[in-house]
Amino acid sequence: MNVPHPIPPALADMIAERFQLLSEPMRIRILDLLQDGPLSVSVIATGLESSQQNVSKHLGLLLRAGIVARQKEHTTSLYEIADASVVTLCEQVCGGLQRRLEAQWSLVSQEVVRR
Repeated sequence: MNVPHPIPPALADMIAERFQLLSEPMRIRILDLLQDGPLSVSVIATGLESSQQNVSKHLGLLLRAGIVARQKEHTTSLYEIADASVVTLCEQVCGGLQRRLEAQWSLVSQEVVRR
């Protein structure tokens, strides 16, 4: 997809909303768990050592944004990633962080060798 340049204000607002939604660590952790497949609120809460109420709140926001989807299975709701682009974005950010930390560690290591 080609993004227009300059980015129109309405599109910039939408992009900022997406980044704001992903700026909460608990939501990143939820998405990380969901990479392995659909899970219930209780399984996610247990995996993250959080309350079901807290997990439900974050899942609701992700659901409204279209990042996750919910499907009913008997009396249980299962959540799964609906927008795989957020996983790709997280992986790109993680890769950038890893390169930055490796560069910083290299500088520290060089300084230690000099002393």
